[in-house]
Amino acid sequence: MCADATVNAALGAKIAARAATFREVSTSPFGVDDEIGMLNLLNDVASDELLRRVTGAPVDLSVDYFIGMPSWQAFGDPAFQIWMTHTPQGNLVDDVIGVGEAQNSLVGYSSDSISMYTHTGTHVDALNHFGYGQSIWNNFSQDKHLGRRYWTKGGADKHPPIITRGILLDVAAHEGTAQLPPSFLITPELLADTAKAQGVAIQPGDVVFIRTGRMQAWPDSDAYIVDEPGIARDGAEWIAKQGAAIIGSDNAAIEVRPSQDPENFHDVHTYLLAEAGVPMLEIADLEGLSAAQMYEFAFIGAALKIRGATGSPIRPLALALA
Repeated sequence: MCADATVNAALGAKIAARAATFREVSTSPFGVDDEIGMLNLLNDVASDELLRRVTGAPVDLSVDYFIGMPSWQAFGDPAFQIWMTHTPQGNLVDDVIGVGEAQNSLVGYSSDSISMYTHTGTHVDALNHFGYGQSIWNNFSQDKHLGRRYWTKGGADKHPPIITRGILLDVAAHEGTAQLPPSFLITPELLADTAKAQGVAIQPGDVVFIRTGRMQAWPDSDAYIVDEPGIARDGAEWIAKQGAAIIGSDNAAIEVRPSQDPENFHDVHTYLLAEAGVPMLEIADLEGLSAAQMYEFAFIGAALKIRGATGSPIRPLALALA
């Protein structure tokens, strides 16, 4: 066997999706302590080479956070809230710091707090977000690894900063529409056709984005969240088996809604997170990439280090390549 074939075989053995068992939590090919799954495929040398090819200004792939933004309130989760904790006039009236009128008149002090579901806005799903039964990725179990406040394994805080190649599968553009219709199913065949037409191929360690055009409906909550177009399990398998480190989309759940599996309301989430070990990036604004026809780019992003969190806000950037 030639050297390249040996390397490819060794790398292929590290792609969990290729050995996954239907509806069973996978054991990580990276060892019993692994908490980040396919993020282990990130390569520092490849990242250095990628950054040398960067040209031009970054494209921001995130949405802004504001009161009334689309969120998962229908699932019982809290909406995004922001409120002032100090205002210049309030400090004059309340003097909670105890510095007196003269200093409060001189110093115009403003500050605020936020409250939000960790899966609000542009965010990543960590591997402890969905599992099967009592277990999550790599056989971490509720009995041993779920505390009073959070999972001790598989949280967003374990994600490394990400610098890797990103690709865009602009399915909406390939279908000749600004936005795919409600509940439109993106099949593996359509993903493959889109990749071929747009001149890209998935490589191990890539961040792979699927554009449905759903961001055209943002920020109308009903129009954005209800009956999303997206992939089903077979589409997720097609991408994951090629070694994607993260799969992302411009819709709220990546997967088509309602679920194609009558027995599993989130069949793509359970597959990617528990079986394939692939974190997910949701509610990405891909309109700028689509307009520029930027199908390959350098991706930079990092989750917040919220200990044990099942998800985290992220501000992903795409940089054009020479």
